Amino acid sequence: MPAAYDTNNIFAKILRGELPCYKVYEDEHVFAFLDIMPRSHGHTLVIPKAPARNILDVTPDDYAHVARASHKIAAAAMKAFEADGITVQQFNEPAGGQVVFHLHMHVMPRKDGEPLLPPASRKEEAKVLEATAAKLIAALK
Repeated sequence: MPAAYDTNNIFAKILRGELPCYKVYEDEHVFAFLDIMPRSHGHTLVIPKAPARNILDVTPDDYAHVARASHKIAAAAMKAFEADGITVQQFNEPAGGQVVFHLHMHVMPRKDGEPLLPPASRKEEAKVLEATAAKLIAALK
């Protein structure tokens, strides 16, 4: 059985405005922002606004909102970054690879022949993240 939801996880703090992020999309149910340690150019995280540790405790409706927003972000990322494909990942509990315990989907634009960087391998520069966010926001309009 998974542990209880921690209201002080880093994504909960981002949702409350206690930590900064590079927001690219928001509606009443979800929030999407760039991963500051991207595995690919345009790597975006899509999270529910409702507290949910992972897929094991999220409501089906909240998970559906995350999936729909991930679909929207993926289509915009394909266009914005002239991607050849998209990788979407969602991890659950430590044994499943989850590191931040607020449900999130990774949407990673891909280019042929370019491997994903290892997780948490490098922090991107602020000016690059700002330009990336602007490009993705424009593609979402």
